Amino acid sequence: MDDLAFLDFVADFSSPAVVRSYDELPLWSAMFGLLLLDEVPLANVRDALDVGCGTGFPLIELADRLGSAATVHGLDPWTAALERARQKLADRGTPNVVLHEGSASSMLFDDAAFDLIVSNLGLNNFDDRAGAIRECRRVAREGATLALTTNLQGHMQEFYAVFEDVLRARNDERAIERLHEHVEHRATVDSVRTLLEDGGFHVVRVVERRGTMRFASGTALLDHYFIKLGFLEAWKDVAREERQDVFRELRTRLDAHGTLTLTIPMAYIEARPA
Repeated sequence: MDDLAFLDFVADFSSPAVVRSYDELPLWSAMFGLLLLDEVPLANVRDALDVGCGTGFPLIELADRLGSAATVHGLDPWTAALERARQKLADRGTPNVVLHEGSASSMLFDDAAFDLIVSNLGLNNFDDRAGAIRECRRVAREGATLALTTNLQGHMQEFYAVFEDVLRARNDERAIERLHEHVEHRATVDSVRTLLEDGGFHVVRVVERRGTMRFASGTALLDHYFIKLGFLEAWKDVAREERQDVFRELRTRLDAHGTLTLTIPMAYIEARPA
């Protein structure tokens, strides 16, 4: 093979394949995925696994950065997302990725199959977190790296403070309790450490970073597609029967703040088999 073949590459921006493979990353997962790519060890990796790979980020980017000497497997139960990832792999011509449909808590891989296992925000979405970590330990070789990213308690605290003020003005103690439960179910570094240790790993490194998401107004926040997709149902469940009045007041108060900057605390957590 000509090792300078890359010099012949010409991007045809009128090509549907180029356009499809250039689709915008969801900004939420991008923040965390870039943290993972900044920190994850890349040397001497032969077999890698992305647990909860979704539509292919950071899976495909990781495969490109590792190069053709490594094979990167992607695992996800979401059929439609894997189909999108397959389309991007074909469009980009990335040869070293293998996709698998399946559960993180019941992987169809041999024991000790991987020397690198990553998951970008997977802990937020696994039905059985403890089972998923046990499976990661089973398929990890001795000396392997497990690299996870997660958002932490304190995310979007500026929004939740206003939400609580609205509920307190209505003397809705039950809704306040539900809001606290929603906020506090997020991970902490200590809770992830305990989860990993219980699953057979020991944590060797933690990197914390703070990101932001900015919106022109509360109306823009509540109308944002990703916010509606990822958060709105849980927020509606906090307000329940009073949701229309609560959200009307919430939007009014947020709009009065003008431009909103929401804090997003993030963590990269790296572990090895104990």
